[in-house]
Formats: sequence, C-alpha cells, structure tokens
Amino acid sequence: MGRGDSAKPIGGEVPLKIRIGFVVELARRLHEYGTAAPRLEDVVNLVSARLSLGCNVLSTPTSIVMSFADHAASDDDLADVTQVVRLPPGEVNLKALCRTDEIANGVIAGEIGLAEGRRLLREVGAMRPRWPSKLATVASYGIAAAAVAIILHAGWNEAAASGLIGLLIGLVALAALRWPSLGPASEAISAFLAAMVATVIAAWVAPLAVRSVVIASLIVLMPGMTLTTAVRELSTQHLISGTARTMGAVATLLKLTFGAIVAVQFCELLGLHPQQFEPVLLAPWIEWCAVIAGALSFAVLFRSPLRHVPIVVGAVVLGYACTQVAGRVSPAFGTFAGSVAVGAVSNLFARVTDRPGALIREPGIILLVPGSVGFRTLSFVFENDAQLGLHTAIALITLLVAIVAGLLFGDLLVPPRRKL
Repeated sequence: MGRGDSAKPIGGEVPLKIRIGFVVELARRLHEYGTAAPRLEDVVNLVSARLSLGCNVLSTPTSIVMSFADHAASDDDLADVTQVVRLPPGEVNLKALCRTDEIANGVIAGEIGLAEGRRLLREVGAMRPRWPSKLATVASYGIAAAAVAIILHAGWNEAAASGLIGLLIGLVALAALRWPSLGPASEAISAFLAAMVATVIAAWVAPLAVRSVVIASLIVLMPGMTLTTAVRELSTQHLISGTARTMGAVATLLKLTFGAIVAVQFCELLGLHPQQFEPVLLAPWIEWCAVIAGALSFAVLFRSPLRHVPIVVGAVVLGYACTQVAGRVSPAFGTFAGSVAVGAVSNLFARVTDRPGALIREPGIILLVPGSVGFRTLSFVFENDAQLGLHTAIALITLLVAIVAGLLFGDLLVPPRRKL
C-alpha cells in the first residue's frame, strides 16, 4: 500500500455500503494471505480514511472486527456499521498479496471503481491452485527438507531420507486440502510418519541421525514464522492477536512433538533400533547450493509471482549469509544481523519498486525463525529432561527476540513508506 497515502479523501459520493464492502473484502484478503495484525490494521485504517470512513479495527488470527463511521455525512465518530468477519488463520501467499495490493492501490488512485475493486478482490479470493501447482508444492516439501538437512550439517543419507519423508508430508498436506476433516490432525500424522520412516530407514537401510532427519522433514510445518509474528505483535502492543497467535503456534508444536514421540515409542515396541552413525562433513559449497535449492522451494511454498522468484531467492541467501557471518560472534547476534539486513532491504525494495516489502521480508527470515528449537524444547520436556528443555526454551526466546529486534532496527535504518 504505497501510492496516494497522503492524498485527499475520495468516495464520499459513493454509497456507504459499497465503501464498507470494499474495505471488508480487502481486510478479508489481507488476513487470508498471512498479513500480521499491525500491518493489516494500518492498511484498513489508511484505505478507510481515503474513502471518507472512520474505522476502528481489531484483527486476531481467527477474526476481524471493524466498526465504521461515515465521515462524508458527519464528523461524528460514533459507528454507523459494525462488521465481524470469522476467518481461519492465514497463510503466506505472495502472489495473491501482490495482486491485492495492486487492486487497493488502483482504488486509492481512482483508477478502479469501488464496486469493480471489490469484484476483483473476490476473484483473487476465489483462485485455487491447479494440479501442476499442487505437484510443485509437494515436490517443494521434499526439496526444502533435503536442503535443510544439509544446512543442519547432516550427510547425504540424511538428505535423501529427509527428501523422501518431505514428499510424504507434502502428500499429507495435499490430502488435507482434499479432505478438510484431516486438517486438524495433519501435523501429528506428518510427525508420526517422519519419525517412523526415519527410524525404519536407520534400522534396516542405512545409519542416520534420526533427530536431524525428523526436524528437516518437518521444517515446513514448524510454526517458527508464526512465533516470530506473535512476538512482533506483542512488542507493538497488539496483545490479543499476539497472545492468540502464540498459543496457536504452541498447539502446532504440541501436535508435532506428540506425533514424533508416539512414533519413536511405537518403534521401540516393534524392536526397531537405529544403527549407530558416523557424522559426515560436506564441503561448504554444498551447503550454499542447499540454501539456493531451499530458497527456490520456499518461493514455491510462499506462492511467489514467477517474475519475483529471483528476488525471493536473493532474500533467503541474504538473510542466511548475514547470519553466518555475524554468527561467529554468537548465534543470537547472527540472527539479529540477518533480520536487520532483511528488514532494511525489504523497506528499500518497497520504496524503489512500490511493491510489498513482504516479497523480501517473509522469505528472507524463513531460515532464521527458530521453529526447530521450539520442537526440540517440547521433545526434551516429553522425554522428562526438564533441564535441557528449559535451556532450549531460553534459546528459543532469545532467537525470537533477536529476529523481532532486528526487523524493528531495520525499520529504523530504512523507514517503511508502505504499510505492507
């Protein structure tokens, strides 16, 4: 949301219902495509003001409440209409977010009528992935898992096993889209499959670092991005949304951890014991190839517009490179430095191109978010190792604070001109 931010209000002559309908549809789309509460509320307030509406908006991970006052008819701030929208938690969809941003900018600039803009937003919401896109998404689950296994300094055996399990988890995610009743249990099922298949391979086929394989296989399902967003919302006083998002992330971690532990105990019941493995060190250039491959898979998973795929890949590489260089001081400082770089560059990109900074910000921090640390924390707790669980929990909090602080410092270095 960039052009026309300071222009005079428009739309006062348009009926109130049409103006409110456009704003509600815009908020619905932004929520659906993973926009955090602070940015969503800022965009809704901006667009409402441009349409001669006073708006009080409250966004949570599962709902949006908006009250509207018609400033074109009266200066009174008492609400004329209150709208409550119930929604499932959103997921990052960069292509749809860019299209939503284009439509909103067109309406603000007077290039698109309000009724036409609302119709276009509904068309964006009605878009569904076709089979080639679904197959590419399943393949990206496998590629991302194999790439993360290498980034975790595992060997070729672990990368191959992680890639195979990642494909299976991608099929589970595809099945959850086909049968919605499977959705609530999909994380637990995926974790069970990951731990079960990894243990079977380690026992019967080749020695593996089972824990690394399980974490790499489940990396796409880890709620690290959700935890990061939650902490940022809490830091900006969006307490309801931040608290709700935190508990949603904890629930996801609980399902993942429980599924994995059930699989491990089931394997013990069957007498399956992983073979002892020898750590394998891969050349540094292989790790960087894995980062690029992982970046390409995240571009698919985030549904990036095709023309912006190089930007997404560059953002992932930038964040990871800064983390590796600054991480020689400490992991937390490396994470902070990577977040500062990604935050500043995303704002600069938005200023220069008038496109959403999310194109760089969201993929840029994906390898920095500590979802796997949260998974290990709960794993240790379930295994009755409270001391190690507490230690990893402190590491999790440290990394989350480092990411959020880095993004905030990035906003100070290059102030954002856009709301998205």
